[in-house]
Amino acid sequence: MRDFTLTEFWVIASGLWATLLLSGIAFLGGGLAGLGVALARTAPVKALRLAAGVFIDFFQGTPMLLQLFLVFYGLPVFGLKVNVWIAAAVGLTLHAGAFLGEIWRGGIQAVPRGQSEAADALGLTYWSRMRHVVLPQALRMSFAPTVGFLVQLIKGTSLAAVIGFVELSRSGQLVSSITYKPLLAFGLVALCYFAICFPLSRYSARLEKRFAIGN
Repeated sequence: MRDFTLTEFWVIASGLWATLLLSGIAFLGGGLAGLGVALARTAPVKALRLAAGVFIDFFQGTPMLLQLFLVFYGLPVFGLKVNVWIAAAVGLTLHAGAFLGEIWRGGIQAVPRGQSEAADALGLTYWSRMRHVVLPQALRMSFAPTVGFLVQLIKGTSLAAVIGFVELSRSGQLVSSITYKPLLAFGLVALCYFAICFPLSRYSARLEKRFAIGN
């Protein structure tokens, strides 16, 4: 048994950094994927809508834990060797892409139909209409739930520990097993999560209230 020293604090801080970095990668990658999914879900081509629908149904209908397992153990079957960083990033990115795609699809469909009809009357193409008319309004309306999903994504990174990724929760577990002070170790981990997620949750609620008043 070891005392709780600066080294243990550093282990937890390293886990916190890994959580923030993984969350950022997954959110940015998922944002790009989600934008493509949202556009496909609202595209005039039926095949694109069906493909995007299947993608969303799979990732919303299966646990994130299973998705991480499929990426970590599935990619090597196809000859792709991945480490835990890549596996966790890919798994969480796909998960985020499905959820963000559905959030932004709702925002796109919430834009008044008259906006698209006016753009058609002006002779704008589909892509010009989406870029200059629909998407700016849709993303604005979807901003609050997007921030809310980011909070869930940050907390969901703890599941990456099952494939060997040392993030915040796993670092707390390691420190607890060394020092035999689980209350202190996991208390610090909980404070770290709270310090990240609580301000984001409040910001999301404030945005939702502001946009509701604006509408």
